[in-house]
Amino acid sequence: MSIEPARPDDFPVIRTVGLSGMLVTFADRLTEAANRATLAFRSVVEHSLVEGVIETSTSLASVYVRFDPSLVSHSTIQGWLEGLLTKQNWYGADLPEGRRLWRVPTVYGTDLAPQLAEAADAAGMSEAQAIDNLSATRVRVLTIGFGPGQPYLGTLDEMWDLPRQTGLTPQVPAGALVLAIRQLVLFSITTPTGWRHVGQTGFKLFQPGAAQPFALTAGDELQFDPVSKPDFLRLRDSDPDFGGATAQDILT
Repeated sequence: MSIEPARPDDFPVIRTVGLSGMLVTFADRLTEAANRATLAFRSVVEHSLVEGVIETSTSLASVYVRFDPSLVSHSTIQGWLEGLLTKQNWYGADLPEGRRLWRVPTVYGTDLAPQLAEAADAAGMSEAQAIDNLSATRVRVLTIGFGPGQPYLGTLDEMWDLPRQTGLTPQVPAGALVLAIRQLVLFSITTPTGWRHVGQTGFKLFQPGAAQPFALTAGDELQFDPVSKPDFLRLRDSDPDFGGATAQDILT
């Protein structure tokens, strides 16, 4: 994740989105500072309990605010958001409280994640070096999207700035860990992808029958601990919802 500039020129900006939305954008590309600002700002908006605000969500560098225009006007919401933006330097704000660190058992390579060797070669590493690097990297949930409860995770070291494939892999299973452009994605559903399948987990991110259907929230952190294929299969069978993944609160 790029870390500069900390406060990009011409940002943050507020835009109107349709009849009932406003978008606060902190950068036109992903940076650590912009994602930090996004997560911190959304948390304050979410907990402000302003009349008429219905929901909030985030992308990599923006916060979307949906409101009921029969209860509150665009100009009132915009003025409120502008006031919040002046409260502090959001690019250097603390990340929200309530985040969790997940440790996720992961089998790298084998027939379960067959593109590890290709990705490692493109990054100039052996498979063993790739596993060491990826498993030692603690990544942040930058945003949730594309699939239900699916996280975009980053940011990896520069050698992992690999382009997407020119063609699609027709299908990877839920729990697949895929890689491109210095990010990881952990798939919540079976899906085609143009990203390289480097690891496999038994972590079910989307559990529609649960009180909290999405296991992760933006700002959570993950570390993908390497396990052997036999250990992975055992964990998947004994813990079908989490595949041995565990969480602990991040103390800030």
